[in-house]
Amino acid sequence: MKKSKLFTLAMSAIMAGTLLVGCQSKSSGSDESISDSGTKYLIATDSKYAPFSFEEDGEYKGIDVEILAAVAEESGFDYELKPMDFNAIIPALTSNQLDGAIAGMSITDERKEALDFSDGYFESGLSIVVDSDNTEINGVKDLNGKTVVVKKGTAGENWALENQEKYNLELKHFEDSPAMFLAVQGGNADFALEDYPVIAYKIKVDADNELKIAGDKVTTADYGFAVNKGQNAELLEKFQEGLKAIKENGKYDEIISQYIDQ
Repeated sequence: MKKSKLFTLAMSAIMAGTLLVGCQSKSSGSDESISDSGTKYLIATDSKYAPFSFEEDGEYKGIDVEILAAVAEESGFDYELKPMDFNAIIPALTSNQLDGAIAGMSITDERKEALDFSDGYFESGLSIVVDSDNTEINGVKDLNGKTVVVKKGTAGENWALENQEKYNLELKHFEDSPAMFLAVQGGNADFALEDYPVIAYKIKVDADNELKIAGDKVTTADYGFAVNKGQNAELLEKFQEGLKAIKENGKYDEIISQYIDQ
């Protein structure tokens, strides 16, 4: 009996230590956020997604980064920013390794099956991106038989997969936007599918840019702040309240105008 009791106590201590070390991994079905354990909300952003989130001089900046900071200040919550590859963000949300994400993530019916979203904080859409010397592609009607580069896990990839047969497309998949753009510039793909504000920003600020937008937007979509479905409702509500406030006080427009002409 004495050995059994000692074993039980030892196991309890080990389990308690494990929980303290792994406080950022929440159990499935729990509505507790990371911050409930006394630490900050862990919120992801795309590590390479200008003008929404990108690194400059060792710090992250951009529309997503600055909206999150303004919302957090308005709503009074603390957070740690976690830059990640976009295709890793949704799995990290659904496995409770993150509290939330603001990562230029389009609100779609498919994603809403696994995630809860805020109201849209930015209206985006997909654009066709080609080399600046390309005169062959001027819109969707010219895509038949072409090679397209897309970023994994994005709305661009979904559109290309859904329309692959219709336009006889050859798909190439990349981890980030810079790699897609290099593929187009280097002649390894005919075009890329990218969110309009991303390519519009690049064309505006990059004097050596060799890309252009071909035709009108392919789609339109809203970006939303995301949390795991059924969890972190408090964080989502705080984001909603803060977003409404910064739109009313002018801070939202101030942030957007730094990166995109409105």
